[in-house]
Amino acid sequence: MNRIVVGPFNRVEGDLELRLDVEDDRVVAARVTTPLYRGFEQILIGRPIGDALIVAPRICGICSVSQSLAAAAALASFSGTVPAANGALATALAHASENLADHLSHFYLFFMPDFARAQYAGESWYGAIAERFTAIRGRASGEFLPVRSRLLEVMGLVAGKWPHSLAFRAGGTTRALDLGAKTRLRAILTDVRDFAERVLFAAPLETVLAWEGVEPLDAHATDGRGDFARFLRLADTLGLSGLGRGPGTVMSYGAHPGPNGEGPLFAAGLYETGSRTLLPLEPARITEDPSHSWLAGEAGPPARAETQPDIDRAGAYSWARAPRYAGRTVEVGAVARQLVAGHPVIRALVARDGGTSVTSRVAARLLEVAAVLRAMETWVDRLAPGEPFCTGGGEPTDGSGIGLVEAARGGLGHWMTVRGGRITRYQIIAPTTWNFSPTDGAGVPGPLERSLEGLRLAGLGARAAAVQHVVRSFDPCMVCTAH
Repeated sequence: MNRIVVGPFNRVEGDLELRLDVEDDRVVAARVTTPLYRGFEQILIGRPIGDALIVAPRICGICSVSQSLAAAAALASFSGTVPAANGALATALAHASENLADHLSHFYLFFMPDFARAQYAGESWYGAIAERFTAIRGRASGEFLPVRSRLLEVMGLVAGKWPHSLAFRAGGTTRALDLGAKTRLRAILTDVRDFAERVLFAAPLETVLAWEGVEPLDAHATDGRGDFARFLRLADTLGLSGLGRGPGTVMSYGAHPGPNGEGPLFAAGLYETGSRTLLPLEPARITEDPSHSWLAGEAGPPARAETQPDIDRAGAYSWARAPRYAGRTVEVGAVARQLVAGHPVIRALVARDGGTSVTSRVAARLLEVAAVLRAMETWVDRLAPGEPFCTGGGEPTDGSGIGLVEAARGGLGHWMTVRGGRITRYQIIAPTTWNFSPTDGAGVPGPLERSLEGLRLAGLGARAAAVQHVVRSFDPCMVCTAH
């Protein structure tokens, strides 16, 4: 057995390092290290309660809106604030725009360029794929980037700027939208829909939304045009449905308002991929375990945790704690959202593959683009210019709150305790904390660690494309992971 180190990774937000134990060209054990300490939880201690809305969005320049909304939700959970209807819709539009920009950036800029690696140069499909998806030089990025810019314009309209906007509050948004802004939002979504139907799916959005089971997906892989079909063909050719098997349990906090004002677009809950069982979400069952982290303390609920570095901790190898749900390792992300929400294609695909995989993670993100884009069109129609976008209400001086939202990469949670109007505890569990967690005190590896076990390296060691495919299928954001 020998050990190889993979890292640093390019096209990843923040620092990431893998230690792989390899025997007979197969990974037998993996350790995922988050080597960057951030300290945002400590920065917030002692500050006035409202500072959470200023500091939290600066945790990340990619999921800034998600961080803002988690902080606002934590405030709302113990202040009892109910957002204005317009504010809830405007918030949903900004949040969804950020998530869609993330999904498409992941696909075009982070994930697909790995198929242009030299390892694949001898394949018959290589020339066309490299010409389209090579990082920076590929044609696809030139087609996608103007659409990403259009999505970010939504943040400008709703919140004044992006990232790190201060417009999001427990009661809604501080920027009211008039009829002109509503018209501009419709125009933006028309452009994004055109890209999705012409370039990504090469099919009407309604056709994609009507798919059920794996048969339409297989047919699209065989006969479809567009970049989604290109990915599906590569996934079939390279056996990506057999790579990166998840832990068997996925979790979603629930996301976005329903198109017509009914319950959430994507429900909250847990889903067991083996038994195909849907379970209710109980946030009180979430814990953090620092056993292999450079952090002091013992396993317990995040509401009672404190962030204190302990760089001499025996057995530690990451700045990330190990989040667990009722003692279990869970996977979060778009595939989790769609499994919990009951998406017929993703549930059928995961059932066929025997669990989550590289294929289902990427497919879930792109199919989510279709569902969310259609919902956004209905949210714009429901905006009522002239009516309030934010409700008032004083900030409580004492209490505790939890803010749970779904960032593009999965469940994001903020736990806040306030005494005398100042923050006394603040804990953050980001999506990549769940997926890239270290081994816990019971010796159970985190989701990525487990998904790398058994991976064949094709004699390429740290340069194996398979490692890149598995890691990038989770779309890590390491700057969010450890605080």
